[in-house]
Amino acid sequence: MNGQPNTRLSDLFGLAGWSKGELARLVNRQAAAMGHPQLATDTSRVRRWIDMGEIPRDPVPRVLAVLFTERLGRVVTIEDLGLVRHGRVGKQRGAGGVENPDGVPWAPERTAAVLTEFTGMDLMLNRRGVVGAGAALAAGSALSSAMHDWLHTDPTLKADAPRLDDPLHADPAGFDRYEAAPIGSQEIEELERSVEVFRAWDASRGGGLQRKAVVGQLNEVGGMLSYRHPDHLQRRLWGVAANLAVLAGWMSHDVGLEPTAQKYFVIAAHAAREGGDRPRAGEALSRAARQMVHLGKPDDALDLMKLAKSGSGDQTLPRTRAMLHTIEAWAQASMGKGQAMRRTLGVAEDLFVSDKGDVPPPSWMQMFDEADLHGMQALAYRTLAEHDPSAAHVAQRHAKEAIALRTKGRDRSTIFDYISLASACFIADDPEQADRYARLALVSMGSNSSHRTWDRLREMYRLTAQYAGYPKIEDLREEIKHALPKAKGRAGGGRWAQA
Repeated sequence: MNGQPNTRLSDLFGLAGWSKGELARLVNRQAAAMGHPQLATDTSRVRRWIDMGEIPRDPVPRVLAVLFTERLGRVVTIEDLGLVRHGRVGKQRGAGGVENPDGVPWAPERTAAVLTEFTGMDLMLNRRGVVGAGAALAAGSALSSAMHDWLHTDPTLKADAPRLDDPLHADPAGFDRYEAAPIGSQEIEELERSVEVFRAWDASRGGGLQRKAVVGQLNEVGGMLSYRHPDHLQRRLWGVAANLAVLAGWMSHDVGLEPTAQKYFVIAAHAAREGGDRPRAGEALSRAARQMVHLGKPDDALDLMKLAKSGSGDQTLPRTRAMLHTIEAWAQASMGKGQAMRRTLGVAEDLFVSDKGDVPPPSWMQMFDEADLHGMQALAYRTLAEHDPSAAHVAQRHAKEAIALRTKGRDRSTIFDYISLASACFIADDPEQADRYARLALVSMGSNSSHRTWDRLREMYRLTAQYAGYPKIEDLREEIKHALPKAKGRAGGGRWAQA
């Protein structure tokens, strides 16, 4: 007990709308359901947790996390409640807020526990059919400020790992912890192959259909990481965790679970750094930046991109650096900064062609090929065309190049290319061509579960308004309205995203 109010718990308690006595009764009931019938909490204890910063013993923090998750309809972790021992709560530095939003970066030995707890809560919401997005996104500037020093330190497993006498030691099981035994290289190879399967499915069909499977696999990997395996295996396992967390984040973003997505991107950056892979950590943060542009927050995106680029380290391959520059250019285009965008895209092109391919790209970069380079250039120029219509013709050229180069299995990216191309044609006052490419996008959207494609389609629909008197465009507008699901107040619609 530190005598200071736990403001994080107090804020969530206020949102939940319980009385202190009601929360005490709920804790006792939930604890019994979780196998702890002996627990007896009363109103005075709840008051000490909130007003005096007292941290209750296990299993109470886990019980509270379950209760708040169910009540608020979004994942609430022990960290969110300010109930982690050896940490600081309330208004102190390091417990969240501007200096350290959402409790990041956390201690290295906490990464597996945070990962496992968060995925367990996410799965619980899935099982019970409760899906919400009530949490606020941390601003890009606050995230990058909190993580800067942490990401720039030497990410060696030997320096960061907790010192354990038993190399196969397991941490105490947390919420929904997978009961794992020590694993070997064959099991890790199988996990690495599963990542590729999930990644291919996401690229083809969107994130909605496989998100739960990815989160479940990540939850199991978190349990495996509670064991301290030999260094070479532990690094690979952290790599699997980082790849799955990025996928879970991207799939969550794809279906509009924005705060959940951001948390997974941060978890992915932690996991990558635990495994000594700073370029992977930087790429994970670049996903959070892309999310920010999609949500209409390019300033936050640029803050995150500065950290992603500088924190990736000197070992980052030219093609990876090219990809990072295209995201930065998209954010600049969103702000109408045409000259800066063109310079940044020029650097991206130079980096891309300078990659001689003598070093095999990591698995997570294999999706960024020449088609993606053109696709991101098309997206940047199409976005800039909202400020400078002359950019629309360049957007058309890059979009056509991207479509011609797309390989089988990249269905979602192809849809985005068609929508970028159609939108650029509308801006360039070419409704005939716009109608053609818009219909190609509509035909391709049938089996795709990506909400981001719907967001982009809504933006294209807005551009059709000036041609509403054209019979073809009137028909197209009706088809778009029929294809779009009914809006449910989803946060984030209104910007564009590129897979």
